[in-house]
Amino acid sequence: MKYIKRFFKWFLGILMFLIVLSYLTDYDYILKGIRVVYLTGHTTAFIDDHTYFDNETIPASLQPQAWPVHKEFNKAKSTERLESTHQTYGTVAFLIIKSDSIWHEMYADGYGVGSQTNSFSMAKSITSALLGKAIKDGHISSLNQPVGDFITKFENTELTVGDLSSMASGLNWEESYTSPFSITARSYYDDDLAETILGLEVTDTPGKAFKYLSGNTQLLAMVIEKATGKSLKDYLSESFWKPMGATQPALWQVDDADNRLVKAYCCIASNARDFARFGRLYKNFGKWNGTQLLDSTFIAKSIQPRFDDSPEYGYGFWLSEHLDKKIFVMRGILGQYVITIPEDDIIIVRLGHQRGSRSDMPFSSDFYTYVEEVYAMLASDY
Repeated sequence: MKYIKRFFKWFLGILMFLIVLSYLTDYDYILKGIRVVYLTGHTTAFIDDHTYFDNETIPASLQPQAWPVHKEFNKAKSTERLESTHQTYGTVAFLIIKSDSIWHEMYADGYGVGSQTNSFSMAKSITSALLGKAIKDGHISSLNQPVGDFITKFENTELTVGDLSSMASGLNWEESYTSPFSITARSYYDDDLAETILGLEVTDTPGKAFKYLSGNTQLLAMVIEKATGKSLKDYLSESFWKPMGATQPALWQVDDADNRLVKAYCCIASNARDFARFGRLYKNFGKWNGTQLLDSTFIAKSIQPRFDDSPEYGYGFWLSEHLDKKIFVMRGILGQYVITIPEDDIIIVRLGHQRGSRSDMPFSSDFYTYVEEVYAMLASDY
């Protein structure tokens, strides 16, 4: 018994020392990460983690626009391969929109039409859309406007807003999802996101090559707020959420209750039907029910590769030519997708707990399964 007491005294002493040390060295955000992730039974960020953070609310539209239901709604059954993929990776929402009508819809694990789940990096596409809106509104001159015009830290760096949107900034950001000491982890769990971003430096020549960095989108968000004089959540609400008739409110995580800077590189919690609206907006080159919300030339540029040697990315959107189709994609780290295939007037939304494995392909294996099996369903004799 004496040895057990001594062990616990040593253990508590070491634990208290590590906690104090974390605060003294500004790594106390790790404690929040442990509380939010490991003490809730998870090993990484998860689709319902918005409940552990402060959030801004984006209200539902006062003039909600429900999606029409296709005359063949849910007549085609999911293929065995698709069902197996749903089970394996924990799909909670799967939506197929054909010709702007809901053709197939499935929910699982207690989730439903109005369930809010974290979109993760799908928010990058939405932030890039807000850049396009700021350009259309005249707050930003073009994709070539220098970031230094808005944030003096980046004066004389040649860094442009287009470099941020296309992931070609040259910033010294480490895109690591495993190290608790990485800037990615700090940005997710720390309480002063602006301080973290303004500590970045341009260490490579901007505008020369694609390199996926979440810090690019966060800096872009700070530029948009400076340019418009509005919070990003308000600008999203008035630019897209309201005019596109979103039927449910959304949540956007912020760094803390005082700063309230949204995590623009991630963390909009919403539902499959409302996320799908961005696929429709871009499919129709910025026009929504006769109103031009975004400039068509901005969208055309966004869904084409900027760099020949990186055909998988444009401006805020992932790109694919799977099945010889021209596909653009909003994508989150746990297999969140809005997959838009304009030539066949198809939008696929998938939300869930996990994604497939990655090899040397630009997308994980589940993405290819979703596209292939949707076409199999569309071709089936139902």
